Amino acid sequence: MRVWFTAFGAVSDRWEPVLWASALATMVIGNFAALVQSNLKRLLGYSSIAHAGYVLVAITAHSEIGTAAVMFYLAAYVFMNVGAFAVVGYLAGRGERRLEIDDLAGLGARQPVTAALMTIFLLSLIGVPLTGGFFGKFYVFRAALDSGLAWLTVLGLLNAAVAAYYYLRILVVMYMHEPAEASEAPPPQGAALRLALWACTAGTLLLGIFPSAILGFVNAAAGAR
Repeated sequence: MRVWFTAFGAVSDRWEPVLWASALATMVIGNFAALVQSNLKRLLGYSSIAHAGYVLVAITAHSEIGTAAVMFYLAAYVFMNVGAFAVVGYLAGRGERRLEIDDLAGLGARQPVTAALMTIFLLSLIGVPLTGGFFGKFYVFRAALDSGLAWLTVLGLLNAAVAAYYYLRILVVMYMHEPAEASEAPPPQGAALRLALWACTAGTLLLGIFPSAILGFVNAAAGAR
C-alpha cells in the first residue's frame, strides 16, 4: 500500500487497469483452483490466493475507505485462516496422514467442539454475518463501489459465491457423512493449541459482532496516510 499510495500516488490512474486485472485474475485463479482440491491444505492455500485478490480490490479503489478495508480484512483474515489451518494441522496428525476432505467425515458427531470451531472459521472465510469475514468483504466491496469499480465488485461477489461452495462442502462432510479416521482422533491436546484455537475464535467473532473494536483504529490509520 505504501508503494501504491506514495511512490505511485501521482500516476495511480495509469496503474489502475493493471491492479483491476490483477485483482480479478487472483480471485478467479485462487477460487477455481481451490474448487477442484480434495486436499485440505491445498484447498486453504489456493483460497488464500483468492483472499489476496479481495484485498487487491480494496487497494484498486485507491481511497481512504479502501485503505481501511485492507487493514480490517487482513486483521479478520489472520484469525480465521490461522484457526482453520490449526484445526487441519491437528487433525492431519503426524506425517499428515489425514488431509483429505473426506477425512473430516463425521467430525461433528465425534468432536462437536472442534467441528464447531472449524465451522466458525469456515463461515468467516465465506463471509457470513456475525463473523469478521463478513465485515471484511463488506468494506472491501463498499470501497470498490464508492470508487466506481462496479464491474470489479460484481465479479468479486461472483467469486465469493464460488468460494462458498467449496467451504460449504467441508461443512457437509463434517456433519452429514459417516465418521472417518480423523474424527476418531482425541480432542486437541496441549495448552498452546487450545489457546490458539480459542483466541482465533474469539477474534473472528469479536470482529464480526463488534467491528468497531478495530474500525476506529484502521480509519485513523487510513486518514494519516
